[in-house]
Amino acid sequence: MTARPDAQPTLGTHDGLAYALLSPAGPPRGGVVILHGAGSRKENHLDFARLCARAGLAAIAFDQRGHGASEGVLGAGALDDVAAIAGLLGPGPVFLRGSSMGGWGALAAASHVGARAVVAICPAGSSMLIGGLRSGRFDFRADEAALEAVIAGVDIDAAARALGSDLLLLHAEGDDRVPIEHSAALHELAAGSTLIRVPGGDHHSVQHDAALQERAVAFLLERAEAE
Repeated sequence: MTARPDAQPTLGTHDGLAYALLSPAGPPRGGVVILHGAGSRKENHLDFARLCARAGLAAIAFDQRGHGASEGVLGAGALDDVAAIAGLLGPGPVFLRGSSMGGWGALAAASHVGARAVVAICPAGSSMLIGGLRSGRFDFRADEAALEAVIAGVDIDAAARALGSDLLLLHAEGDDRVPIEHSAALHELAAGSTLIRVPGGDHHSVQHDAALQERAVAFLLERAEAE
């Protein structure tokens, strides 16, 4: 089951959320929601979406509110937005893949959307995100109080435990924004989970590493085939 390497995404909006959907040539074996990091946008992750589609997985990347072409501000409905986008994928297992703030979001939304598995790349911690909001470090549009309440209301440790072996963590040892120790701690909590420690690198280097993208897709396909 393949998609053309140069396949163009189907662009659309749903409840004010701008998305890009890439579908495989045949019936999908599952669907992946791709969550970008703070200040990023869907276009930065279409390389992974295309790889998913070539492997037989539908993939949808979307601009979180306060980012890109989506309407509104990131706030109280952040996790509901992930569920709404996941609902566009159709039947089959749903997977989440997120990086940095999106990695936190993938973990936080896993139970909310009934995710079969999660790939988290250099996932931010709750305290890191709250600190960034309070300091004004983030440049996206947000309802800071409402978003902080959402972040504080999620037990990320419990989310990791619940996923167990269905959690893949990818983290660069040279990440100076989110220390690799955060992923290592989640790995310890999630029995059977996988942590790939990448020597050197930085906060963004893992996201577009071709070999690691292939590893992530293989991890998802294993779980799709087990359904």
